[in-house]
Amino acid sequence: MPKMKTHRGAAKRIKRSSTGKLKRMRAFKSHILTKKDRKRKRRLRSSTLVSAADKKRVNRMLPYGS
Repeated sequence: MPKMKTHRGAAKRIKRSSTGKLKRMRAFKSHILTKKDRKRKRRLRSSTLVSAADKKRVNRMLPYGS
């Protein structure tokens, strides 16, 4: 049986926390920041967990822990 391959795009964006949860950064923080208020931009700086709906799919993309 061949080895499973890690999805490199997902590996660069998603890390596993020490408890095994999937951590990611928030979207919409790269450009057009003038119309977004300070509070929103500050919230976008923080990381968050991958949603329960996407967890199964992301786990399949990252078979070796990443």
